[in-house]
Amino acid sequence: MPVPMIHHPAFDAEFDAHHRFPMSKFTRLVQILVEDGIVAPDGFHIPAPALPGWLRLAHDPLYVDQVLFTAVPPAIEKAIGFKVDERVAMRSRCATGGTVLAAKLALAEGLACNTAGGSHHAGRAGGAGFSVFNDVAVAASVLLADGDVGQVLVVDCDVHQGDGTARIFAENPRVFTLSIHAARNYPTDKAQSDLDVPLADGTGDIAYLESLGAALTEATRQGRPEIVFYNAGVDPHAEDRLGRLALSDSGLAERDRAVIGFFRDRNIPVACVVGGGYSRDIEALSRRHTILHRVAREFE
Repeated sequence: MPVPMIHHPAFDAEFDAHHRFPMSKFTRLVQILVEDGIVAPDGFHIPAPALPGWLRLAHDPLYVDQVLFTAVPPAIEKAIGFKVDERVAMRSRCATGGTVLAAKLALAEGLACNTAGGSHHAGRAGGAGFSVFNDVAVAASVLLADGDVGQVLVVDCDVHQGDGTARIFAENPRVFTLSIHAARNYPTDKAQSDLDVPLADGTGDIAYLESLGAALTEATRQGRPEIVFYNAGVDPHAEDRLGRLALSDSGLAERDRAVIGFFRDRNIPVACVVGGGYSRDIEALSRRHTILHRVAREFE
């Protein structure tokens, strides 16, 4: 059976090409997967927009309503980095719905990949850092509320600390948060994950993979997960303009292979999200994001 891949056209909110957030990568990523035969043209699972009740499991109901009715206060929009209009609100609901669907399919099939998700800076009271809803936090909360799992592990390999996720679950012993990130990168005010692995500027493939391996072992020992959410951000890449680390394309592939393989060897389901990536070269960036989906296909 092919690894389930999730996509919705609304993942691309069609920002101006000069916007700091490279929104068009979500369309090009999927085009590349089809062009290269990784996924059949009709091979994507299409998620429904996240239900308001799901969103309220991880976010303050007031903030959820502000997004749904496009009434987000200017201060929160400034922290997010763009205006939350109807198109952005629907994108955020669909991306979150995609991560919930990825989680459900991972429980059934062992592994599933969203083509969006990883908005890990959104906290309970509001968004930040290009993140409107924290899709992983919502999906983990849905699984726990539905009784599908009892313990969750979040493995966040985006170059920026998963501060929103860490804060949402700070008092929840059923969710273990691991963040491996650039120590001197955004956010300035770091949260306290259950396990943080801050890395020095310029950390390359070998040192990164060594740190990752030890962290996976420790997080699994402590977290005892029944499912893993894997944030496979490509912003640790040497050419990423918001990165500070120095991974290569092959290093990213080895990272993805290490994370997915570690948990599949232990028969623990993995739900993957794409996380961050900020090159101005949309073609190169989109191809970089497809590394996750190519590696995932190795585990069929």
